[in-house]
Amino acid sequence: MNKPVLQAREVTKIYGTGDQVIPVLRGINFTIEQGQRIAIVGASGTGKSTLLHVLGGLDSPSGGEVLLNDQPYSRLGEVEQGALRNRYLGFVYQFHHLLPEFSALDNVAMPLWIRRMPKAEAREQAEKILKAVGLGQRLQHAPGELSGGERQRAALARALVTQPACVLADEPTGNLDRATAEAVFEVMLSLNQQFGTALVIVTHDMELATRCDTQLTLKNGLLA
Repeated sequence: MNKPVLQAREVTKIYGTGDQVIPVLRGINFTIEQGQRIAIVGASGTGKSTLLHVLGGLDSPSGGEVLLNDQPYSRLGEVEQGALRNRYLGFVYQFHHLLPEFSALDNVAMPLWIRRMPKAEAREQAEKILKAVGLGQRLQHAPGELSGGERQRAALARALVTQPACVLADEPTGNLDRATAEAVFEVMLSLNQQFGTALVIVTHDMELATRCDTQLTLKNGLLA
């Protein structure tokens, strides 16, 4: 059995106070192990992005706890949480969030600089991962000079450059046409196999979801 990377135990999330309470998550139990691929699907507004933010430690649950590499977020300070996320997690969003004033190479190297890795070493590691996602010829291009699919590949490279235990992806192909979405998803699956990185993917695209090991539906605040 592979080691659990990320675990949710009876996680709840409630917005509002008093009579205006909106329960979004109602007791989520969830485990993802090394190298596993899980797709989370469900209608718009069911709380899929909220769940991903709670799993990633970007938002706190109202109840229950989330453990990353067996360490509960709730027992760590803000700086410790940030260091844990930077070491074990990568994030990919529907919008790439690349910094427009930096090249693709420097955008991807950024998480390593945050770790205080020497600049030359970080750029070398970033170049390797950009080549792995098919952007070896676009290293010095700014995001504005890349196509939509290339920008998303660069965002994927940035998420993977630290060799995280798990990547959390929120509609990573939602902004792309079918052919480009397929190509980006193929890269994600290939890198999942190459690095053993676990994937948790929130998506509306059932064709892509069925290519993951497990499909979970978020409905009425629960995963099924």
